Amino acid sequence: MSVTLKFRKSGHGYPFIILHGLYGASDNWLSISRKLEERFTVYVPDLRNHGHSPHTTSHSYEEMVDDLHLFFVDHHIEKAIILGHSMGGKVAMMFAAEYPELVKSLLVADIAPKSYNLLERPYKTVLQHELILGLMEQLNLAAVKSRKEIDHFMSDKLKDSTLRQFLIKNIHRNKADFFEWKINVPILKQALLAITTGVSSEWFDDRRPILGYPVTFLRGLNSDYISDEDLPMIKRIYPDAKIIDIPDAGHWLHAEQPAKFIEAVLSVV
Repeated sequence: MSVTLKFRKSGHGYPFIILHGLYGASDNWLSISRKLEERFTVYVPDLRNHGHSPHTTSHSYEEMVDDLHLFFVDHHIEKAIILGHSMGGKVAMMFAAEYPELVKSLLVADIAPKSYNLLERPYKTVLQHELILGLMEQLNLAAVKSRKEIDHFMSDKLKDSTLRQFLIKNIHRNKADFFEWKINVPILKQALLAITTGVSSEWFDDRRPILGYPVTFLRGLNSDYISDEDLPMIKRIYPDAKIIDIPDAGHWLHAEQPAKFIEAVLSVV
């Protein structure tokens, strides 16, 4: 069942929709939105089980695509540029394949149309997600007095302080003044296999080649989410796709290199 997504809206002009990744929210895209709002009406929804959008009992790409379609209907959006990062990139790819008439241009940030959970070669990123959600589940937020305590708890297993601070942005105080996660930790943990395997190249087998709208992949050169070995597979699905590399950027390329990211986006829209 579709849910109504909370969102941020700014600017004037052609509709431009940004879809965040796992653990993300519209708040993470404020600086990027400000650069785009001079030319576009920018919508940044919180996907289900994230940010201020509803928590649900399930979390699948099909459901997120349905939520996004409802978003288009509710806001009378006839056609839009869609930019999706990580999990949001897979939502964007599936949505565009299902509703090509609603898509002017598709931009996919640092995610490939493939499974990241291969039994013969587990991706370290999948193992990291399992670790993160496990830590979130273990943490007794009712007993925590400060964000510093949360950071200390996570630092034993997560050495990357930038990643910890990104995750802690998902903490807020509820009406009883206790800390709680804004993301739906149990459901995301339950859905992790579907999140990491979904919208794989096999899903596109009866849909490729996709030629109905321009497609651009943006990849951080310090990230392993899109490898050189993935490029032939991407081209089989999207023969005309552009690949733009962002130097000195990892998976969170929009936060690590915002100026280069914006330059790349504006060069293709």
